[in-house]
Amino acid sequence: MKELLSIRNFKAYYQTSSEEVRAVDGISLDLNEGEILGIAGESGCGKSTFSISLSCLFPPPLKYISGEIFLDGIDITKLNTQEIRKSILGPKISFIPQSSMNALNPTIRIRNFAIDIVKQHEPKTTRENIIHRVIERFESLSLPKDVLNRYPFELSGGMRQRTLVILSTIMNPEIVIADEPTSALDVSSQREVIELLKIMVKKKIMKSLIFITHELPILRQIADGIAVMYAGQIVEIGSVSDILFNAHHPYADVLMSSMIVPEKGMREKNLPSVSGTPPDLRHAIKGCRFADRCPEFKKDCREKDIEMVELTKGSFVRCIHPLRTKK
Repeated sequence: MKELLSIRNFKAYYQTSSEEVRAVDGISLDLNEGEILGIAGESGCGKSTFSISLSCLFPPPLKYISGEIFLDGIDITKLNTQEIRKSILGPKISFIPQSSMNALNPTIRIRNFAIDIVKQHEPKTTRENIIHRVIERFESLSLPKDVLNRYPFELSGGMRQRTLVILSTIMNPEIVIADEPTSALDVSSQREVIELLKIMVKKKIMKSLIFITHELPILRQIADGIAVMYAGQIVEIGSVSDILFNAHHPYADVLMSSMIVPEKGMREKNLPSVSGTPPDLRHAIKGCRFADRCPEFKKDCREKDIEMVELTKGSFVRCIHPLRTKK
């Protein structure tokens, strides 16, 4: 598979005159064409900050610190704002925001959103050609084209979110980053959005998808692989089956064990708990960031910074005492 995205030791901090928060602190991962990568973790672990940072546009007080983001072999951290807006955002990387109601102005018809998006990148394209393109996209994905003549408030939550998915990908981006796009939807609407995203990857409307969520069961439905984040770092990366059923990092294991699924016997399952709270990212942390809460803690977990190590092909963990393979 062709590698589309390669991130190496990427850091982005929130900085003010008085303090610094290490929200994204040394992330490395790869994304291949056709792959759907899920990013999971509890609230405050840095998932959304990481997704924002992938645009290489850093809204204050968020600041780029170091690291590389290679997209098609080009380190986009070296590009200026104008270059990113013109050649990266839209045709290369696109974002599906969390709340469709906040993303869509309720006083503007859907067709005008589509026209504005395409005009930013193709100013010479006529309105008629844009509308024709959008209608073809709606019809190819079995969605009603009369949505284009409606205002956002006239649509249901699920239809609004699916419309936002189409608008966000109208330029056929290589990589789409969806930041919890199903969090405000009911179960049936969640399923519709997930199926739409999977179809778009299959049809190569987008080449790859990064799906960020704290709703773990959703990852079973959509992802090929999962990266687990904790306190600004990725602590484990692997296939869906490995992470869900055979996690090696103690935090990933507890996180996945807390997932309620419909299989037989799960109703009586005792959900695990972890004492303590995540570390304060305003201060430098030596050693494992999960050490104070880890049931597998040993003295050497605090002695040096922990790097990602490869356990098996495609499986990486940030732990010097990883859990054994479960039988």
